[in-house]
Amino acid sequence: MNIRTKILVSFSSVTIVLVAAALIFIYTLFGRYREEEFQQRQVDKIKTTLQFLTEIKNIDDDLIEAMDRITIHDIYDEKLLIFDKNKKLVYSSIDDTPVAFSGRILNDLSSENPLKESKDGLYEVTGIYMEKEDKGYYGISKAYDISGYSKLNYLRYVLTFTLIGITLVVILIAFYLSGKIAYTIVHITKQIKEFTVDGKSTPIVSTNKGDEVALLAQRFNELMQRTNEAFAFQKHAIHHFSHELKTPIAVLVSDLERIEKEPDPVKVRQMIKFQKENTRSLADIINSLLEISKTESGNLTTRAVRIDEMIFDLMDTFTAIHPEFQFALEYSDSMLNEQNLSIEVNDRLFRSALSNLMQNCIQYSRDAKAKIMITPGRKNITVDFTNRGTVLSEKEQPFLFQHFFRGANSKGKRGFGLGLVFISKILTLHGGNVSYSSDGQDTNTFTIVLPLR
Repeated sequence: MNIRTKILVSFSSVTIVLVAAALIFIYTLFGRYREEEFQQRQVDKIKTTLQFLTEIKNIDDDLIEAMDRITIHDIYDEKLLIFDKNKKLVYSSIDDTPVAFSGRILNDLSSENPLKESKDGLYEVTGIYMEKEDKGYYGISKAYDISGYSKLNYLRYVLTFTLIGITLVVILIAFYLSGKIAYTIVHITKQIKEFTVDGKSTPIVSTNKGDEVALLAQRFNELMQRTNEAFAFQKHAIHHFSHELKTPIAVLVSDLERIEKEPDPVKVRQMIKFQKENTRSLADIINSLLEISKTESGNLTTRAVRIDEMIFDLMDTFTAIHPEFQFALEYSDSMLNEQNLSIEVNDRLFRSALSNLMQNCIQYSRDAKAKIMITPGRKNITVDFTNRGTVLSEKEQPFLFQHFFRGANSKGKRGFGLGLVFISKILTLHGGNVSYSSDGQDTNTFTIVLPLR
């Protein structure tokens, strides 16, 4: 059973049952009211007849018979009996309706129990005990309420047709409302069926704003966004791994083949040492690729850091590894405060970029020295990494940030030609950039520019 049918059946059933219960309650109340009203009329008729009999002493039988003829139609199909205190019949109406159990009714009546009401089929039987002029009298009336039953039957027909009419109206309203409610769900279901996880599908849109269905569509869009991010990460990771690792792995295989053919054990050990360093570099590349893939798929998490504190930490690390190398950190002449040095970056990625730049300073420096200059501006901060060594020619510089490019100054130095590519990507993800400059003689300068926090 679909949602529309459930709404139709549930709403219609509950409403019709409630309306039917209300109409039955009305019919029952009217039936009780008819019965009580008719019984009161019987009591009044008994009292009126008894009063008439007791106040008029010298009345003959012809007059009583005439009175019966006149009043016979007051209560249709009636039998009225009046007894004295000795329970002797003193009056009987001319109607021939039999009164069953009259003896038992007389026995139940007394001054302590002056009223007795019962039914004989559709007839109402009412007995009373009353005193008139210090004398006790008993009256029994049995009658059929043709007028009351006629009204009750008419009411039953009216209520029946009312229930039928309300049922039809409720079904039509429920059919309309269920269709209107189910339309949105069917519409969203159709959109979900056409939805794909390639990131090209249009987000699910609900025609009803602010209701539960719209909330469901919103949550589905959020779920699909996360799914697309996961697929994007997978696609980027595969793309990066296949593209970036192909050449480094080929280099490693080639080095291993040369080690395998080298007969000199001393050279083998030296080559294995370099191979271990290259393997570590490859591991760093893989970690960088993972981080870059995450950020490119929309998962860049950042925090506020002071750039000089991060550089100081890296200087301590490199000093422990290369104690012969000296880094000098300087600030520009402009006044500094903490806000001028605070940037919003991904700690792991940005630390990797700075580490690569400082490793380049160590690897390509001629005098084991490098200077780092921090220059904060109004909106951006600039950091220059300068060392003395062989410079790149003007022909090589345009290819510096391309994959696997290695300049003439890199001969005899380990590496895969990917470090500067990763640095450029990381800075681009943070809204910054990196550039290279040279004085044309022996000074190399890499400059990074980042927006302040």
